[in-house]
Amino acid sequence: MADPAAKKLKKPAAPQADKGSTAAFLAAIGAEVRRNRAKRGMTRRQLAQASETSERYLAQIESGAGNPSVSVLRAIARALDLIPAALLPEGSVRPAAVGHMLDLLGQVPEADLPALVKDIEARVARTEHADRGRRIALVGLRGAGKSTLGRMLAQHLGWPFIELDRLVEEGYGASIPDLMEMAGTATFRRHERSALSRVIAEHEAAIVTTAGGIVADPETYALLLRRTHTVWIKARPEEHMSRVMAQGDFRPMAQNRQAMADLVAILDARRADYARAEAEVDTSGEAMEQSFAKLLRVAAEWIRP
Repeated sequence: MADPAAKKLKKPAAPQADKGSTAAFLAAIGAEVRRNRAKRGMTRRQLAQASETSERYLAQIESGAGNPSVSVLRAIARALDLIPAALLPEGSVRPAAVGHMLDLLGQVPEADLPALVKDIEARVARTEHADRGRRIALVGLRGAGKSTLGRMLAQHLGWPFIELDRLVEEGYGASIPDLMEMAGTATFRRHERSALSRVIAEHEAAIVTTAGGIVADPETYALLLRRTHTVWIKARPEEHMSRVMAQGDFRPMAQNRQAMADLVAILDARRADYARAEAEVDTSGEAMEQSFAKLLRVAAEWIRP
């Protein structure tokens, strides 16, 4: 018979780690990496090179099968121009007030969320004394018709037409691809924000087109939303693709067999941010003249003297 005292001395078995919660945590990290990569229009190979992480290991991380070290997560975050905490699952690190606000948002009907977002943005705008003037900015993925519609609207109104990318190139003295290659994404974003600030300071009325990835920089995009009347120029994925190919511009899908899947992922990652614009114009299946008529109707309230 076993000695009862021996049972008392026996160490309790160490509790096993909750493998389910760990797997869910790693899957959530992978989803954040994948979403932020798509939001910036980066291929997995581009992110692997920028973060000096093997493409195979990055694929494992994005699928939830990899368990990245702090240094690897930091390198990936830097390549995405983020702080490492931004890649952790939502709620793992956040101030109590933010957590409480998110808990409250979870109780709001989904149909009411867009109006709530606009209320919050209006409150921020009042606090910062924002003035949109008659500046109209067109956002969206390339191939939707931003540049064509922007030029048409500017010519119709007799206002300046400003392509933010061109201002960045003029200020830096090199093309956007060269800037990105030589100085990196973070430098490009700083130049983009500086260019936008100059446009706001110098033009009370203007038509501005932006790079599709402007939504990847929360500060720059928030400035755009506060200080311009913003319109999301949108189209179906297949139309984006066909128009981009017709223009001979296949970035960032060059030499990528999963081009359409990447484009859809980029749209999905940016959709919520694009939807924060004041208005939307869908150019799918339309002649440019039809889309321009829709844009004019949308902008009617903003173009009054």
